[in-house]
Amino acid sequence: MAQTTPIRIGDLLLQRGLLSKKQLHVALMQQRMTGDLLGDTLIKLGFVSAKEMGIILAEQGGFSFIDLSEFSVSEEALRMVPKEVAEKAQFIPLELENGRLHIGITNPSNILAIDTVTRLTRQQPRASMVDANSLFEAVERAYYFLENPIQKRIDAILTDMRTTNTAGGQNVSTLTDVMIMDGIRKNATDIHINPAADVVNVFYRIDGVLQHGHTFPKIAGNALTSRLKILSQLDIAEQRLPQDGSFTFPFLSRSYDVRISTIPTIFGENIVLRILAGSGDLPRLERLGFDAADVEQVQSLFAKPHGIILITGPTGSGKTTTLYAALREVNILERNVITVEDPVEYKLCFVQQTQVNEKVGYDFALAGRNFMRQDPDVMLIGEIRDEETAKIAVRASITGHLVLTTLHTNDAVTAIPRLLDLSVDRFLMSSSLLAILAQRLIRKNCPFCSAEYELSPKERRILLDAGFDQGSGRRGAGCPHCSGTGYLGRTCISEIIVINDELRELVYSAASVGKLKEAAIANGMRPFRVDGLKKAVEGVTTIQEVLRVAG
Repeated sequence: MAQTTPIRIGDLLLQRGLLSKKQLHVALMQQRMTGDLLGDTLIKLGFVSAKEMGIILAEQGGFSFIDLSEFSVSEEALRMVPKEVAEKAQFIPLELENGRLHIGITNPSNILAIDTVTRLTRQQPRASMVDANSLFEAVERAYYFLENPIQKRIDAILTDMRTTNTAGGQNVSTLTDVMIMDGIRKNATDIHINPAADVVNVFYRIDGVLQHGHTFPKIAGNALTSRLKILSQLDIAEQRLPQDGSFTFPFLSRSYDVRISTIPTIFGENIVLRILAGSGDLPRLERLGFDAADVEQVQSLFAKPHGIILITGPTGSGKTTTLYAALREVNILERNVITVEDPVEYKLCFVQQTQVNEKVGYDFALAGRNFMRQDPDVMLIGEIRDEETAKIAVRASITGHLVLTTLHTNDAVTAIPRLLDLSVDRFLMSSSLLAILAQRLIRKNCPFCSAEYELSPKERRILLDAGFDQGSGRRGAGCPHCSGTGYLGRTCISEIIVINDELRELVYSAASVGKLKEAAIANGMRPFRVDGLKKAVEGVTTIQEVLRVAG
């Protein structure tokens, strides 16, 4: 029987359209210099993400793929394998399935992991692929929290505080650290410390929704406030005015940037911590939630030689991630790309990245003025915050440069009056604007517990009004993976306006927002609500979640 030769990873990526021949050539040249594996080189260069490589390897080896960022590792599974054994054999215990261990590996030929687990459990495990960049950190985090239970540590600290009737230095330092660690463990983007009359409540924003985390006595809340102010180098004595600061929180093998904001309330100072996890895996547009037609449209826009493309939305709506995912569509081997960001969230090869430094006066406007001398083809300006930056972006876009930037607006159409509010010339804006992409993030149904159900008459009417005739939907019942919420992870819903001659004329003639929206819809723009309900029909999310975000 003739044996089939396995397809090489480079050829497989070329076949899937995830890699170009020119990118493969550059990667092979670098591989000859470094001696690294081709897959590792492609990931380092940013041509392919670690997650994409994991998915391809899984398909090639006939394995399923597990996204560790959306998977809750079972403590029962972790207890079956010592940490040093898992690290040495390069696998992570995921869960127990009827007594059989399910593990995650990064290499389809990792026989050592299979043999090790078989020896330990006397049963061959089920193996799935995970991405290489996530494995080490996931193992570190999983075993750390197994050996250091958060709630147990908090209970011990609070008991000691009640016994001594004081928030001692060591106790408050540990409580602060554990509270932030809990946020990291839950993948929270923000931690809210809200004072009440007798207690202090801690909430975590997870997948865009606040969830109650802990209740502390007042004495602990006051000590937490002081500790956080010291870390952020804020004025401890000042409790009447808002303050802003930041600090770095090292945890395991990573450092997290934490931004702090305080405001005075009737019960004490309210504190919000924003956790910036740093650069992660940079996905492609289709993995962010854009459908095939939208991806094709965005790809064609980013191939344009000049003009301005705006990505808009409220804070925390994933604008920067989309901006960088779209930047992957730019041929960075043939076009000089230069960026100014605050901060640099994703480090990209072949892209010249700079970071805002307000202390020395290096802001978006100053960077934009000086970029022109760097012979750029593409300029990425992290955010339009003021009149000067807006004017520089527009002028650069009409002088032969493609300008990519973000703006805070509620939807796509209102980006136009927002630019006018920043004193951008109406004629220049109508001439330079290529497209506006607005987005929001909605929670996805948990893949582990979601099931089909029959829609209520009200839900059917909502779908019918949006042009969908559907009798059933999907929703999660709640399980350990999604912490009982029924949702796990987020995806985006979007509005994309491609500026054509009709819309240009409306912008130049000062048409109302209503007329602009009508024209945009007539020319193919799908509003947030309709895009969200389309995802509900496809079973990605629920109608209730779409209504929560898009109204």
